[in-house]
Amino acid sequence: MSAQLIPLRSDDAVGDVKSPEARPTGPRMSTRNRLLFFLTAWLIVLMPFLFWWNTWFGRPLSDKQVGEYLCDNNHPRHIQHAIVQLGQRISQHDPIAAHWYPDLLRLASHPREEVRSTDAWVMGQDPTGPGFHDALSKMLGDPSLIVRGNAALSLVSFGDNSGREQVVSLLEPISVISPSGGRITDSAKVGTPVHQGGLVATLIDGQQVHELRSPISGRVRTLEVTTGSNAGPGTPIATIDPEEQQVWEALRALYLIGRVEDLPAIRPYQRELPEISDRVRKQALETEREIEERANKRAD
Repeated sequence: MSAQLIPLRSDDAVGDVKSPEARPTGPRMSTRNRLLFFLTAWLIVLMPFLFWWNTWFGRPLSDKQVGEYLCDNNHPRHIQHAIVQLGQRISQHDPIAAHWYPDLLRLASHPREEVRSTDAWVMGQDPTGPGFHDALSKMLGDPSLIVRGNAALSLVSFGDNSGREQVVSLLEPISVISPSGGRITDSAKVGTPVHQGGLVATLIDGQQVHELRSPISGRVRTLEVTTGSNAGPGTPIATIDPEEQQVWEALRALYLIGRVEDLPAIRPYQRELPEISDRVRKQALETEREIEERANKRAD
């Protein structure tokens, strides 16, 4: 008996296949909304780029911009940008850079710490700069550790070791101290990288909130308090290890001006630890070797 084919009725169809004309269509986005969507997405990408472009110190400045930025007291980062650009010009032996040397001398007493520290570093790029040596010598008494350190490093290029103690201090960890008694409401974790001025802990003293910030860039080595604990005035809150670049520059300077009594500050950087890079470790070893050879020659 042969199989009989039974024709399918319309309600026996497999699935719910419908012709394109029969498919329901949802509400379509209007042209205006599409444009707004793409504009928003474009701005999300563009804004971070513009921020980076306007704050990146490597962006070249024209001569006119350098002059304007150096006098822009409303925007300290503009001043820093111009100083960094001058440093690059000095390193490239651009004779036009000398035109702004009086501005570098003027900025040595600028109220913003970051401006003074950048200024101190750049003045060390040209030991022939008129007035630079005297300005840097005065900056050894600056209230900021970083400004004093950069001034001391720059003085080495003048053959002046009067800032040697400041250079040694750049190798040492810094303690963050509580300015008053209060309760710790927030704190960084051990090992956390911090920038200069970065928040380490928050302390509440009655109705007053104190933000305890790091005076240097580096890494949180120890934390003496925990969130929720109380701290008295003058209590050590955290210890900050200096960043690698600062350590490396200090070791290079001590290679030239270091003394035997500086070796205890140098030797910790000779250890094989994850947080100490090979370049820092090698520089520490070379610096100690050079100091000892110098001391032996003097003894002879």
